[in-house]
Amino acid sequence: MGSGGLELPPGDEGHEGNSTDVPPGAVSLARPMEMGSIGPELDWGADAWREVRTRAQRAGRAYIWLNLVEQRLRAVVAAVLRPIYEPVHGDDWVIAAAGPAGQEWVQRAVAVREVSRRKGYLLDPADDNVLSFLTLPQLRELMVQHWPCFEPYFDERRDLELALDELEVTRNVVSRNRALSEAVLSQAERAAAKLLEVLGAGGDVPSARRLPVDAVEDLVGDRYADVVGVHSDRVRLLRQFPAEDLFGGARRLDAIGIGLNLLVQNFSGRRLVRLAESGCRVRLLFLNPASSAVKRRERELGIKRGELSRAVEMNILHMRRVRSRLRDPGAFEIQVFDETPRFTAYLVDSDGSDGIAVVQSYLRRTRGMETPVLVLRGGSRVVKPDEPGEEGLFPTYREEFEVAWADSRPVS
Repeated sequence: MGSGGLELPPGDEGHEGNSTDVPPGAVSLARPMEMGSIGPELDWGADAWREVRTRAQRAGRAYIWLNLVEQRLRAVVAAVLRPIYEPVHGDDWVIAAAGPAGQEWVQRAVAVREVSRRKGYLLDPADDNVLSFLTLPQLRELMVQHWPCFEPYFDERRDLELALDELEVTRNVVSRNRALSEAVLSQAERAAAKLLEVLGAGGDVPSARRLPVDAVEDLVGDRYADVVGVHSDRVRLLRQFPAEDLFGGARRLDAIGIGLNLLVQNFSGRRLVRLAESGCRVRLLFLNPASSAVKRRERELGIKRGELSRAVEMNILHMRRVRSRLRDPGAFEIQVFDETPRFTAYLVDSDGSDGIAVVQSYLRRTRGMETPVLVLRGGSRVVKPDEPGEEGLFPTYREEFEVAWADSRPVS
C-alpha cells in the first residue's frame, strides 16, 4: 500500500505476481497505447475537425474586435484621467484613480506587471505601466467612477454601458475557450463597432457610412487589395448588403453591364427619382439590345432568341421613364455599347474617398445573378505601405467604365 492508501495494479504478464484480477480497493490504470497510434476511440472525424476550426475562426474574429476596443478604451481613459492624477501622484496615477473601491484589482494589476518585468514578458516599453494590465471590466470601472470627467465627451452613458455589457459576454466566452455561437459573434461585432464609433475611432474611413469597416479588413488588407467582400452570388450579396445601403444617399452613380438588374430590379424608380433630384449624377451604360453581342450571350446561356434583348430593352425603357420625370434630365444619362460584355460594375461615389464598387464577371452558361460578386472599397488608400504604387482594383474598374463610356452612344 502506498502512502495514499492506494495499491498499484499488477505489471506486465510474465512477471512474478501478475494477475488479471484487481484486488479490492486497488486503482486500475489503463495500459499505455503503442507509440504512434492514438487509438480509434480518441480520433476526430471530419465533422469534429470542421467544428473546432469554426470555433477557432469565430474566437479569433471576436478577439480582434475585443483587442481593438480594449486598446481604444485604454487610450481614452489615459487621455482623460492622466492629466488629473499624474501631476500629484506621478507614475502611480492609475492606483490613485482606482481609489479604495478599486484597490483589490489595481493591486493585482501591479503584481502581474512586476512578475512580467522579472520574467521578461514586457517586450514593448510602452506596455510597462499599470494601465496596460487592466482588463476591459476594470477600464470600464474607472470610467464609471469618474463619469463626470468623461461626460463631456459622450452623449449617453447608458449606450456605452449597454455595448460594454454585450461585449463582456463574448469576452468571457473567448477567454475561457468555449464555443462562440454565430449569433453571439454577430452581437459582439455590432457592439464593438458601436463602441469604437462612440469612442471616436470609427470615422477614419469616409466610406464607412455605406460599408462599415470590418475589424479583419484592416489586418489583412494587404493580402486582398481593396476587396472587402466576396459573395458567391448576387442573392447572398443583397442579403448582407441591400440595394438601399449601396445606392441610397449616393452623390454619383456609374453602372455598366448587360441589363443592370441589380439597380433596375432592386431599387425602385421612385427612389431613383428622389436620388437624382437630391443631386446625384447618374450614368448608366447598357449593352445594346440590338447588338450581335446580345445574341452571342443568349446562345451562351441557352435561352430563346430575343429573350435577353427584350429584357434589356425593358430595363432601358424603365430608366427612360425615370429620366423623363426629372427636372434636370441631363443629370441622368443613359448610353449603350456594342462590345462584348466582360463584367458588370456599379461604382458609387467613385470620384471621392468614400467610393464603393460592386463587380461581377460574366461567365459562360451562368446568369449574372449566379456569378461571384466582389465588393471593393475606393479612395486613395495604399494597399501595401512598402509598395505605394499599388492601390487595388477600384481604379481599374473605374478606368474601364470611363473608356467604355467614351466609346458608347446616348439613348434618346
